[in-house]
Amino acid sequence: MKRISSIWIAILGIVVGALIMLAYNAYSQKRNMLRVQYGDWRKLNLILDQIDKNYVDTINVGKVTDAAITAALAELDPHSVYMPPVELTEAETDLAGNFDGIGIQFNVPNDTAIVLEVIPGGPSEKVGLQKGDRILKVGDKDIAGVRFPQDSMVRRMKGPAGTKVTVTVGRGNETIPFEITRGKIPMHCVDASFMINDTTGYIKLSKFSRTTFTEFSQASATLLGEGMKKLIFDLRDNTGGYFDQALLLCDMFLKKGDEIVYMQGLHRKKDDYKADGKGLLQDIALTVLINESTASSSEIFAGAMQDNDRGLIIGRRSFGKGLVQEPVYFNDGSGVRLTVARFYTPSGRCIQKPYSEDYQYDIYKRYADGEMYDADSIKVDSTAAYKTVAGRTVYGGGGIIPDVFVPVDTTRATKFFIACNKKATQMRFASAMFDRYKDRLSVIDDYNELNKFLDSVNLSVAFREYASSKDGIVCTQKEWEETSEYLLPQLRALVGRYSKLGENAFYKMYLNVDVTLKKAIESDSRNLLHPAR
Repeated sequence: MKRISSIWIAILGIVVGALIMLAYNAYSQKRNMLRVQYGDWRKLNLILDQIDKNYVDTINVGKVTDAAITAALAELDPHSVYMPPVELTEAETDLAGNFDGIGIQFNVPNDTAIVLEVIPGGPSEKVGLQKGDRILKVGDKDIAGVRFPQDSMVRRMKGPAGTKVTVTVGRGNETIPFEITRGKIPMHCVDASFMINDTTGYIKLSKFSRTTFTEFSQASATLLGEGMKKLIFDLRDNTGGYFDQALLLCDMFLKKGDEIVYMQGLHRKKDDYKADGKGLLQDIALTVLINESTASSSEIFAGAMQDNDRGLIIGRRSFGKGLVQEPVYFNDGSGVRLTVARFYTPSGRCIQKPYSEDYQYDIYKRYADGEMYDADSIKVDSTAAYKTVAGRTVYGGGGIIPDVFVPVDTTRATKFFIACNKKATQMRFASAMFDRYKDRLSVIDDYNELNKFLDSVNLSVAFREYASSKDGIVCTQKEWEETSEYLLPQLRALVGRYSKLGENAFYKMYLNVDVTLKKAIESDSRNLLHPAR
């Protein structure tokens, strides 16, 4: 009997123990249950908080948080992004109009950086750095002949104003170290500005920075003084920048009350922007050059000119980035660029192209679809037809479709030209020519003088000898006849860049092989647009 009782006591103990465990588990689950509805943003914060308080191992909280934010934004549009402190600083510096550094522009034609420009009055000019110097070391780091990443070179040269850095350069047969005190360096967005002929001016704009309106105003005033009646405004490869600067440039050309652009979003009511009518270029004939890399603020300008029949748009369909991004800053130096609305041209076209899985590879798709070679291959949404002020039909669906299409030039694809491009032979040759003729090139400040010099050095023979001896690229006479028509102007432009004329010389000399620019010179924007004014 005692034995049976013992068994029952044991069984009862097991049952009671199980019940206690179940009760504890239920309590535990209830205790750890965090109340939140599905789809509530607070869940993310709660999870991160639990990781911070309870995770089994030590973690990098900053790294986990950054990854969570990045993953969340990735579910939105392609342009809403999170930027850690370093990336945010670099992005804003690029548009600020100035930065702290040593004050040079350089190029890396092969594995060595070559100084292209020493900014007048900057820290490098003060210590004696010269155009054509080869940068061998920055600090104690060798950067020549080792394929050192260009962005890493830039970071080593930049630094807070007042700090020092030693830059060692090769000049002829000499190796010269320069101790440079970094300073505030202006960054220009007008790459080139000059008269093409007696009445036609040309301005190349690389980005919409804080100084864009000031620089553009100064450049256009100079050209007006030289007799400009028509302006070719080159926005090719201009990826945009500050919205307010685009508005100011539109004001230069439009009449009072002309609509420039409007924006609208789910949480943002429609906001219209109109011209104030105080611009100094309202009577100047305008042609705007665009391509597949023209984006954002550049597209706002091009769309405003097209919809108001104010300017002729020439080139290829623009990128299609028409999202309004509002910055959100954190006191740790990081930030978020959050899309809050879309941009629409005056006629009502949405500039933004549709999102897709291959969004980042859209340009490659345009090549594959034939759009870069044939205007008829541009996919036009017939349901998205709009009217300009003068009644011309324009189409939405993403990007600005030009009035005059210019295909990608495929006539230059000789084996010799392709081989030289792969090895950057042209750029290295130009640097070698500067080393050889530095004393003469450094003082040339007149186009006629520059042309006489370039004629005298026989670039045709010199380049073929250089390509053969340095890169083993041999060119037959027949192939040279096919190539020289467009290669020689390129060589003249690259060598001319080392003169005092700088970038103006490059762009002016490259005109002869720039098909889009040729088309712009030939076109009469007033006759083609028939503005209703």
